[in-house]
Amino acid sequence: MISRRFAAITVAALASSSSLPAAQLPLCDDGKRVNCIVDGDTLWLDGTKIRIADIDAPELSKPHCQRELALAERATVRLQSLLNDGRFELAPADRDEDAYGRKLRLVMRGSQSIGDILVSEGLARRWDGARRSWCD
Repeated sequence: MISRRFAAITVAALASSSSLPAAQLPLCDDGKRVNCIVDGDTLWLDGTKIRIADIDAPELSKPHCQRELALAERATVRLQSLLNDGRFELAPADRDEDAYGRKLRLVMRGSQSIGDILVSEGLARRWDGARRSWCD
């Protein structure tokens, strides 16, 4: 279980403590989800579903338009690249869980939010509590 304190995570540590075949977080498939990237703002670590608390990324599973799907694909691959680039930390957010039971965490590398990187690249937006269309 992920604690509310900072939890340092390395991809290599995940690989040695789970069935992850290589030292990388893969994209999730239809199988059992333990350590993988769902989309641009959601991932699984050690069997816990985590929602990146400070951003909103386009939906990959049920996009509302072609633009949203294209952005979602780019955001998902970019998040995977950022997380597989080395050590990152999970920090507590203002709430422990969202309405869907996902753990809300900030994902940090040093003092920089991975979410901020995605926002700066136009692949996510700052989460303000309101769902807005990516199709405008």
